[in-house]
Amino acid sequence: MQPGQPNMQQILQQAQQMQQQLVTAQEELAEAEVTGTAGGGLVTAVVSGAGELKSLDIDPKAVDPEDTETLADLVVAAVRDANRAAQELAAQKMGPLAGGMGGMGDLGGLGGLLG
Repeated sequence: MQPGQPNMQQILQQAQQMQQQLVTAQEELAEAEVTGTAGGGLVTAVVSGAGELKSLDIDPKAVDPEDTETLADLVVAAVRDANRAAQELAAQKMGPLAGGMGGMGDLGGLGGLLG
């Protein structure tokens, strides 16, 4: 090995550690739940950290048979709010990992193989 060249064993070990951290973060996101609301809490949506809709709660006060359009809008708004919260959670969990990839340089020319 020439001076100044990265230690390939060390680089591969770092890549494996980051991959494990990524898998762990993805598992945590899949298990996490976040809530979104609309209409001052009349509609509440719960989604997983991965964005899967888990439950939807509609307060009976939000139900007007003559105005189902407003109810539909509230449902959409609550789901969007919950998905926004899920995206923020994902950014918090995955952000440090994405930043860590930049710290690995080009992996001695292997960067293209991993990405």
